[in-house]
Amino acid sequence: METETVPEGTALDRLTLNRSLLARQFLLRRADVSAEHVLGHLVGLQAQEPQDPYVALWSRIADFEPGELSGMLADRRAVRMSLLRWTVHLVTAEDCMVLRPVVQDVLERRLLGQFRRQLDGLDLAEVAEAGRVLLAAGPLSASRLGDGLRERWPERERLPLSLAVTARVPTVQPPPRGLWRTPGAALQTPAEQWLGRTFEAAGDSGPERTVLRYLAAFGPAAVRDVAVWSGLTGVRAVIDRLRPGLRVYRDEYGAELYDVPGAPFPAPGTPAPPRFLPQYDNIVLSHADRSRIVPPGPSSPVPALPGSGSNRGFFLHDGFVAGLWRMESSRGTAVLHLLPYAPLPSAARDALAAEGERLLAFAAPGTTGGQVRFAGQ
Repeated sequence: METETVPEGTALDRLTLNRSLLARQFLLRRADVSAEHVLGHLVGLQAQEPQDPYVALWSRIADFEPGELSGMLADRRAVRMSLLRWTVHLVTAEDCMVLRPVVQDVLERRLLGQFRRQLDGLDLAEVAEAGRVLLAAGPLSASRLGDGLRERWPERERLPLSLAVTARVPTVQPPPRGLWRTPGAALQTPAEQWLGRTFEAAGDSGPERTVLRYLAAFGPAAVRDVAVWSGLTGVRAVIDRLRPGLRVYRDEYGAELYDVPGAPFPAPGTPAPPRFLPQYDNIVLSHADRSRIVPPGPSSPVPALPGSGSNRGFFLHDGFVAGLWRMESSRGTAVLHLLPYAPLPSAARDALAAEGERLLAFAAPGTTGGQVRFAGQ
């Protein structure tokens, strides 16, 4: 893949931003790298649906094997925890220790933004310490943690109580939650206890390094893009401190875009193959202006699909979100349903069907007669 040198101050059009994003996300060409490398480079994967990261990595890594990621979770080299935007992310153990202090204020602000009334009058430090004691005895679900806290605060609701703990006490969701094709309850256990290390020993936990990593994986980006991705406040001040070492561009409307030196800029005409991504992939959630990946029109930046769970998401055609996918398995057969937002050329349908067949082979092993069906077909 050839890349271009783009002078600072250049106005970057939508296609240039698209191809740069795809390259940094390993979506122009599957990379021959480890799952740990991709997790680190992308600063984690959004993962409230436990199986979604497997599809996300399959679309990015050549010859990806699910056991690699399951092994990382089982060996405690990767964890699931609430991080960016107070959503569940799958990150490396190292990033758990580095990123969790960075987003501490995000978690507390969003907790009070949603449950201020239910928590009014409580000493949240006292609630957190009571929860820490309960969790030290073993992993607990949110409801069981809430029940334990209500023994001390019986007049309070259990969900706000349990969330008040996990907003202040860094916790992870231990396996079997998140293992490949393995059911597991969403339990919580203290991160330091699970990983056998302390946050104090993790070193620098300031936002500057996190912002630089975001730019490397999602840039060039504006201040508001960083804020949307992270949930952080005060991003402008962070960018101002970093600015001497950044490259500065502009979007088509004149807004400043910031980038790290040496990041790839593929030629805008670089072919972008079809890709299937899970419904909450960060590629569509990490910019205030999503036009670099989501075309204008009726399409939703977060696919609105009936029901819930994994086995659903969106697909890319020519680098942009072009529709939704949903997989159904029953009685030994699997069907991949594709719902394009607009009519697609026959060559594009053929390419999507071929990639869809590969997805079926990966995500529904052991089934026979797998089919790819376009809506109305």
